[in-house]
Amino acid sequence: MKPEIVVSSLDLERLEGLLAAPAARGRNDLDGLRAELERADVRDPEDMPADVITMNSRARFREETTGREYELTLAYPKDADSTAGKVSVFSPAGSALLGLAAGQAIDWRTPEGKTICLQVLEVTWQPEAAGCLAL
Repeated sequence: MKPEIVVSSLDLERLEGLLAAPAARGRNDLDGLRAELERADVRDPEDMPADVITMNSRARFREETTGREYELTLAYPKDADSTAGKVSVFSPAGSALLGLAAGQAIDWRTPEGKTICLQVLEVTWQPEAAGCLAL
């Protein structure tokens, strides 16, 4: 069972635009993101809880099996940069993290085919909470 997720209406609008673009329209690897957006609880940006991962949010995670902790920023595909800790929402990991709140966990499959469980420890920065809606 997947955890409940919350997505801002602004993020939903931007992501649907990207998914409708010719470059993404026929990509089956984005079906997971499409499914996440369809099941999301959509809220206005000013109504987003500050502990939810939205686009451009930075959050700390723990990999349950290893106990390894790290911090990532959920980025749009054009801004993704693994060396800077910016994971694309178009990646399996990124689409799995969108809309999760602190304390929630999700299983996702790595590119190597291994399933890991990530728990959100804390959202360290969120655009909506910071009043930065133009990102």
